[in-house]
Amino acid sequence: MFQVLATSWALLLGMALLMMGNGLQATLMGVRGTLEGFTTFELSIVTSAYFAGFLIGSRTTPWLIRRVGHVRVFAALASLISAALVLFPTISDPWFWTALRVVIGLGFSGVYVTAESWLNNAAGNENRGRTLSAYMIVQMFGIVSGQAILAMGDPTGFIVFIIPSVLVSVSFAPILLSISPTPAFETAKPMGLGVLFRSSPLTFVGMALLGGVFAALFGMGSVYATSAGFSVGQVSTFVGAVFVGSMLFQYPIGWLSDRLDRRKLILSAAGLGGLTSFAAFLSDGDFTFLLFAAFVLGGTVNPLYSLLIAYLNDYLAVENMAAASGGLIFINGIGAIGGPLVTGWLMEWVGPQGYWLFISSLLAMMVAYAAYRMTQRSAVPVDETGVYVGVLPTASPVAVEAAQEWAIEQAEDVENI
Repeated sequence: MFQVLATSWALLLGMALLMMGNGLQATLMGVRGTLEGFTTFELSIVTSAYFAGFLIGSRTTPWLIRRVGHVRVFAALASLISAALVLFPTISDPWFWTALRVVIGLGFSGVYVTAESWLNNAAGNENRGRTLSAYMIVQMFGIVSGQAILAMGDPTGFIVFIIPSVLVSVSFAPILLSISPTPAFETAKPMGLGVLFRSSPLTFVGMALLGGVFAALFGMGSVYATSAGFSVGQVSTFVGAVFVGSMLFQYPIGWLSDRLDRRKLILSAAGLGGLTSFAAFLSDGDFTFLLFAAFVLGGTVNPLYSLLIAYLNDYLAVENMAAASGGLIFINGIGAIGGPLVTGWLMEWVGPQGYWLFISSLLAMMVAYAAYRMTQRSAVPVDETGVYVGVLPTASPVAVEAAQEWAIEQAEDVENI
């Protein structure tokens, strides 16, 4: 790990600043939007717009990088993010905010692709797994730190919009001044969705459902918490608990993943998350219990992303693993666009508790489908499964493909023993 920090500290520092800015603005949108008088459904559209922009960016950034290079793409997109952030408080209109959120989603997706390309290029075969682990920790640290900044700020003012803009702008320095050479940019040709479904129906369906769950859990978390009457400090603590849970659950779930039938672990994680969210739906709104629910959900939902990828890899030839990355991102992105919209509609219909109802419903669907798939296909023997690599749902196609490359390297090493 120290070797990774020594060679990639500038990139990791820049990414930490980016994630602080992204984590802060994501929560701030729900808090400030509610204070501006936006309806829950209007805020769900604003939230969904970010994930639409993120999906667009993940598809278009590779073309831009090939056309003008990493440095120009990174600088241009980061500048757009910085400018868009300071424009939010100038016009209190949900459609204006929706347009800005598309820009921000596209921009963050693009800068992730660019920065992760540098990071992946700096990692060698011997430390790629440690580099990915360090990157995931930095991502979660940045998002949680963003919540702490919001807790100390005034969401009714202008300063809280300037801070994420400054964080994004400052992130340029360590990344662009890094001594790391600009990498050659290549991505695998995406696997067709039909091939992906036939390879693992559980991963295909699970990724779509998980996209909706994650987008609702994190994207609509601040909208729910504000609607439920939480203070600004409680809102930031609630959202931060999601990622603290993710950080603490990743290793034990990853350890179990390499020793158990992954379908049982997927079913168990989704089941625990579903029961927790349903209990929160039935609760009387006690903040301590809801904080615990957010912690458990973060700890089960985030690792499910890596579990589904690892399960898919068990049924793919080594040479096809990298090609699956683009399809996985696309399926998850479609789910993420729809998740906030349905959550917002439910919250308009049944009140703030609709947030928990939506999450528990999708996780129940995942449990049911995982149980069904266990009757349709025999399990891969544990000693023949691939490795689990922790990746967050916020990762770009580059990070997912890097995780796949590491899984490929591990599989090839096993074959050569």
